Amino acid sequence: MLRIKWELLLMAIICWQRGHTDNHEAKKRLGHVTVVVVGGTGDLARKYLWQGFFQLYADQIGKGHTFSFYGGGLSPTEKGTPLLFGILKELACPPELSAERCTLVKDQFLHLSKYHQLKTTEDYEKLSQQIKQQLGQEGMVEAGRLFYLSVPAFAYADIAEKINNTCRPPSDAWLRVVLEKPFGHDLYSAQALDKKLSDQLKEKEMYRIDHYLGKKVVSKILPFRKENKKLLDPIWNKHHIERIEIVLKETLDAKGRIQFYDQYGVIRDVLQNHLTEVMTLMLMNLPANLSNSMEILQNKLNFLASLQHVDNSNAVVGQYQAYNGEVQEELNKTKDYFSLTPTFAGVVIHVDNAQYEGIPIFMTSGKALDERVSYARVLFKNDVFCIQDPNNVQCKSKQIIFYLGHGNLQYPAILISKNLFKPELVSSGDWKEVTEYKDVNVLGLPLSDYYIQSPVTPREAYCELISHVFFGRKDSFISAEGLLASWAFWTPLLEGLSRVFPRVYPGGEANGNLLNFQLQGHQVAFSHEAVVNIINPGAKDNFQVMQGKYRSSEMVSAWAQELVERLASDLLLAAEEAIREEGQFHLALSGGSSPVALLRALALNLYTFPWRNTHIWQVDERCVPHTETGSNFRSIHDLLLQHIRIPYFNIHPMPVHLTQRLCVEEDGGPALYEKEINKHVNGSSFHYILLGVGQDGHTASLFQDTKLENDEERLVILTESPIKPHQRMSLTFTAINRARRVGVLIMGKSKHELVSQLSRIKGESSKYPITKVQPKTGTLIWYIDYDALLG
Repeated sequence: MLRIKWELLLMAIICWQRGHTDNHEAKKRLGHVTVVVVGGTGDLARKYLWQGFFQLYADQIGKGHTFSFYGGGLSPTEKGTPLLFGILKELACPPELSAERCTLVKDQFLHLSKYHQLKTTEDYEKLSQQIKQQLGQEGMVEAGRLFYLSVPAFAYADIAEKINNTCRPPSDAWLRVVLEKPFGHDLYSAQALDKKLSDQLKEKEMYRIDHYLGKKVVSKILPFRKENKKLLDPIWNKHHIERIEIVLKETLDAKGRIQFYDQYGVIRDVLQNHLTEVMTLMLMNLPANLSNSMEILQNKLNFLASLQHVDNSNAVVGQYQAYNGEVQEELNKTKDYFSLTPTFAGVVIHVDNAQYEGIPIFMTSGKALDERVSYARVLFKNDVFCIQDPNNVQCKSKQIIFYLGHGNLQYPAILISKNLFKPELVSSGDWKEVTEYKDVNVLGLPLSDYYIQSPVTPREAYCELISHVFFGRKDSFISAEGLLASWAFWTPLLEGLSRVFPRVYPGGEANGNLLNFQLQGHQVAFSHEAVVNIINPGAKDNFQVMQGKYRSSEMVSAWAQELVERLASDLLLAAEEAIREEGQFHLALSGGSSPVALLRALALNLYTFPWRNTHIWQVDERCVPHTETGSNFRSIHDLLLQHIRIPYFNIHPMPVHLTQRLCVEEDGGPALYEKEINKHVNGSSFHYILLGVGQDGHTASLFQDTKLENDEERLVILTESPIKPHQRMSLTFTAINRARRVGVLIMGKSKHELVSQLSRIKGESSKYPITKVQPKTGTLIWYIDYDALLG
């Protein structure tokens, strides 16, 4: 075989052409690298990968390494070979090569490339033997093997096992395996995939690729922040930043990709990976050393951990009108099939730290939109009030834009408003300052109002990342910890949206303002009503709020949203009445899932609620630290307290964690809470206690087997739950039945059977603790949504 001899001859020719042959360097041999593209005749390989490896080869000629390239596929050799070489012959010349040199380099690249069937374990064994035989014949030392898995993710584990068992290089050579997204479907599948891969490959051998990290502008976000640190530090915070927008708009639809796309949708396809990585680079703490990949990774993880929980109230989703027909056609679905997969999403994200607290981060992407463009914008507050000449530069928007390409500008760039500051050039070698402006506007300002920096020679993202793999640069790739942290953030939202009907939009310019969405507190909603309803109006449109009787007490019933709004309004009236009479309002909130929607409504919609005169108490608490997600107080904090202005001394969490122990009787936690109640609450009679009901009939943390005979006068006790965590602290029925008002909130179809059972019971039942809630002088009101009431 003369493949490597051909390459060495080419190296000598090129060195001679360059006119600076160094005898010592010519003799220097860094070893042989074998590149294997598994899925080497597929669409991704055709469009990007082979061009990237051709660029790598052109960059490395004459620098000491020799190469072999294999395109692997399931097809037999006689079928795969012509497919591979059809792709390779169409490769474009790198711009830095002259036509003459390119012809020489490309010819040699073709000589060094070969198709190899990679289907069975035996196929991988044959490949390994062929590599060893080739190196032995040429007397070369192996530097490493690079496998690029351009295949569906379900095949990763099997291929990794074959590589590990049959195709590893010698111990003194490196192994690098590149994995394309998606890396799982949610947190649980990502964890399972990570486990399977880590059984076969070391973390240092895996390169999880996100091609956005190879984009020139994305790779310069951290260097830009570092170079301009003195200018950015005073303004890179909540006091100066108004909002952040991270946007990827596409004009293309999903046609031809439905098999993949309908399983994933826009959030998994774009937001969970590309746009999350951009957000992280923009807002993570700057590392002291930009070359320290471990420090960068840790700072990324710290930032992801600071993101506030997102759910349905923080997102809007849409689907272009033709999508469902494409699903029916490509997946052979019947005409009555309707896919809930979103092709558009807008999400608002908030950060739970002092630097960025309160800044809304708008992340959005969609298919079949009006233009193709991608950017990340930091919009700053402008405190200049212009009496005259609104076109003066000081009156205009202040913004920094990381412009990734397309749109009006067409080229990647970093743009800084001239009324903000003049930036340092991010890199004097491969970046330039743009001083000639086209007659276009970018996000509201003409180009002449920006300082603009752009790459001298833009390179395709895959070319950049393939080069980084070759040099073993891990900072441009996704770590296992970072991947799982991202999925942990997005999975709750994805689970919540799985049953949401996306808004249908026509596509392109015809979308008009249909997809505009707006911020309402920490929630988002579409700004305009949909022109077309996805589903026909049903029973929900025939009911308003209904009042009646349930178990001889007052009942309010409605669909979930209207019911929560009514309860929030009733709480406001109760608070205003209590404050008029006593100057303060004492509200006790229970844990569980029922109050979640109410807490959001209180936090984000009732701006007139008298929080300064309101005291927040707990009805019950799990015996876990308040910082843990399983804590009822943590839920009250995350959903309500952090969004309102309430004096900290008006907040009364249950003392479940004393002397570094959880709910130990000797520590006297219940007695301490009872003492605090007696100190602040007149007659130990709360103005309002809000309860929920479990499917087993328990309320607060008072269960069927809770023993209260000897604690009739106690207000707070420790209890045992039949489910983990077993230890709880709870108000007693004595405390509950002293309240002026008690509201019981029951929501969801899963509670229908319980509601039916309770309606048949007269008086108390030991089986259903909720029946013991009978205020002595106060009022009991049942709030039951139609799903629970009607089933």
